[in-house]
Amino acid sequence: MASSYDVIVVGLGGMGSAAACHLAARGLRVLGLERFGPAHNRGSSHGGSRIYRQAYFEDPAYVPLLLRAHELWEKLAIDSGREVFTETGGLMIGREDSAAFAGTLNSARQWGLDHEVLDAAGIRRRFPTFNPAAEDVAFYERKAGIARPEATVTAHLDLARAHGAELHFAELVLGWEADGPGGKAWVVTDRGAYTADRLVFAPGAWASKLLPGLGVTVTVERQVMYWFQPEGGTGPFAADRHPVYIWEDPDGTQIYGFPSLDGPDGGAKVAFFRKGVPSDPETLDRQIHPDEIEAMAAHLRTRIPTLPGRFLKAAACMYSNTPDEHFVLARHPEHPQVTVACGFSGHGFKFVPVIGEIIADLAIDGTTDHPIALFDPRRVRVRPLPR
Repeated sequence: MASSYDVIVVGLGGMGSAAACHLAARGLRVLGLERFGPAHNRGSSHGGSRIYRQAYFEDPAYVPLLLRAHELWEKLAIDSGREVFTETGGLMIGREDSAAFAGTLNSARQWGLDHEVLDAAGIRRRFPTFNPAAEDVAFYERKAGIARPEATVTAHLDLARAHGAELHFAELVLGWEADGPGGKAWVVTDRGAYTADRLVFAPGAWASKLLPGLGVTVTVERQVMYWFQPEGGTGPFAADRHPVYIWEDPDGTQIYGFPSLDGPDGGAKVAFFRKGVPSDPETLDRQIHPDEIEAMAAHLRTRIPTLPGRFLKAAACMYSNTPDEHFVLARHPEHPQVTVACGFSGHGFKFVPVIGEIIADLAIDGTTDHPIALFDPRRVRVRPLPR
């Protein structure tokens, strides 16, 4: 006979671990299923750091979720005793009409967010590691910072267990089905079968394989994160001196980066935003090639000249993209007892704590007070986000 639970969470990365934590904290009998180990590096929730920001060029509709996420990052740090978030301030650099600058500024003005605008001379004076062109401007946000993916996942998993959740790792989901409205949901794995009143999917790059009837195409893109030892050392890149940043070129190319986080030998991390190649999560190329490293270093030399002093390491991860690059976060359109959270399109991790809260709302009550209409899988808008 299949073991029975109130809710089964499939996928225990960033979103799934947060969902398991919130659901268990509300007193439900939770089973979490993860095909890899805890806080693994096979999906998207790894690499040591993710940018958190509040003013949001992707769409001002995200801002209320980001404000709530900030509250929940602080609560998670207290509840878990882990360093899951560090405030560093953040710069969005580009020409005045760039998405990174203009879109962020519009978002901040719409929501009354505290910010500063810097011209090129102001950028150099305030943050001398940067070498902007004369036409560049920057939006500075004090409350931006760094979310720690592995620490965050671990914190949510630990708290989920503390609230009674049963978590299974190295267990592969082979299939699932759901009865009619109000009926049970069933999950079959390589170890057994389970049933629950509710089912949550947070499958990351495996969304298209596990949710073929969702109605939204989720494609996987290989991305590379790079760490360099800056010329002259990491002192000017220390987290108390250097902001997180997104820098957009006139052709729309964006890079994003971080201060040095892990001591003088940890280097500073940087990556292209959306310059990857279509991939399959089962066969992802995890080897980093010399031409990729040189392309990143060459891009940095005129913009952050001291950063590419010495290449340290790199790692591949994945974006799971929807056509319009907005999330999918809703009850399944065909199965009301199934909640789906996927397609976070390379900008989702900063929302992890509030996504967990929303998933718990949807799974238990079928609705949430948070504004998530943008993420309905039945939406018709497929226009990509601005570049």
